[in-house]
Amino acid sequence: MRVALFLTCVNDTLYPDTGRAVVRLLTRLGVDVDFPAGQTCCGQAHYNTGYRHEAEPLARRYAEVFGEYEAIVTPSGSCGAMVRELYPRMGERARAEGHGGGLARTLAPVVPKTYELTEFLVDVLGVTDVGAYYPHTVTYHPTCHGLRSLGLGDRPLRLLRAVQGLELLELPGAEECCGFGGTFALKNADVSAAMGADKARNAASTGAEVLCAADNSCLMHIGGTMARLRTGTRPVHIAEILASTEEEPLA
Repeated sequence: MRVALFLTCVNDTLYPDTGRAVVRLLTRLGVDVDFPAGQTCCGQAHYNTGYRHEAEPLARRYAEVFGEYEAIVTPSGSCGAMVRELYPRMGERARAEGHGGGLARTLAPVVPKTYELTEFLVDVLGVTDVGAYYPHTVTYHPTCHGLRSLGLGDRPLRLLRAVQGLELLELPGAEECCGFGGTFALKNADVSAAMGADKARNAASTGAEVLCAADNSCLMHIGGTMARLRTGTRPVHIAEILASTEEEPLA
């Protein structure tokens, strides 16, 4: 299978180790992974801030760069949800405004073959035990886009439970939002900070060494709060846990 890694802006800029972990993990599982250098932003920040027309060229670029691949894998639930949930809406809105079906036709091929990492592992590759080793206590935060838009369900938990040496601890209030929400954190800073503090305290109450999630944007927000509160819990993307082995430990 020829797969493309869609790394996303946040990971490319701030968390490149997550992308390396995805490549390492998928390669170990026998997947041929490409990293198309022409990839850019998916347009989520523009779209969610009300600049839908400015997001359309970015969506077209995504379709152009990734269209030839059998599957597109991203370690970001929010960017995965942008493609799967909002690209079709963009196409239909453009049609409704009298621009024809060109955008919808351009985007249609890439929408169904874009996968968040954990659903690609479980649904496409059919694996839950990826051969990982991670001797730490871990609690898992299901991010809003993964939980509500993509419907990841227990896929991440099934993968974590199969990791050798990992002790999974239940996170109180797990399905509550962490408060990041992209520009929400800027426009509603006090509310965002309070929600982040609640999530950080809940994570600390488990006694876990690591707070895990499938989206680094949420981990960035919660991680900053945990650092300020000095909880001692550290944020780690699930890709880095799943890529870790006894011979080559990560995270």
